[in-house]
Amino acid sequence: MTENNIHISVIIPSFNESSVILNTLDKLDRYFAKQPYGFEIVVVDDGSTDGTRNLINSLSQEKPFIRLISNSHMGKGASVKSGVLSASGDYILFTDADLSTPIEELDKLMPFFKECYDVVIGSRAKKESNILRYQPILRQGMGKIFNILVRLLVLRGIKDTQCGFKIFRRQAAHKIFPLQRLNGFSFDVEILYIAKVLGYKIKDVPITWINRIDSRVGIAKDSLKMFLDLFIIRANILRGYYAA
Repeated sequence: MTENNIHISVIIPSFNESSVILNTLDKLDRYFAKQPYGFEIVVVDDGSTDGTRNLINSLSQEKPFIRLISNSHMGKGASVKSGVLSASGDYILFTDADLSTPIEELDKLMPFFKECYDVVIGSRAKKESNILRYQPILRQGMGKIFNILVRLLVLRGIKDTQCGFKIFRRQAAHKIFPLQRLNGFSFDVEILYIAKVLGYKIKDVPITWINRIDSRVGIAKDSLKMFLDLFIIRANILRGYYAA
């Protein structure tokens, strides 16, 4: 597969995902094999210690549309950024390693590019969204507080910034992500703010979503870091760091 016939690049940030990654890659393979366009899957390993990289390396020998990028352990945001900036597809999707949002939901997002949107994101907060397994009550409560702070400090108009299913026109992605400064889980808020500042049109779309029981977001440490990151984004805004 040559670079110029890749229609969609799929970026998967991965940290110690040996239990799920092969199943995920198989689902992606079967879905895209039915599509009439070229694709690539870029798995960005965030310094895994459980053999994830070896599994992906072996599979990529059989399936050349799978690429592996190996990073040191820097965080989900850093992994997504690495993958996006290496992608060559006309459209660049990033999704979670466990496919909490089934890949078939891509069919709901793609039509909005014909309506001149530049960034189309999955949303769990729309009334039409289909949540098959909810987060525990404590996580739901912290998520609501986080969303309130997002609207107060950074970005209004988007009810769910954290769903890990977002797709960009390549031209937009390659303008947005070089300005990203955060490496952790709050990077979603940052890139959506940057997209808005740069004048890109954003559409949020209701999707089907299944909560991962063994969530990679720590209820204490990671949640606190996410809250603090919102104030870092706010400070970066005031310093003019996100200007084109």
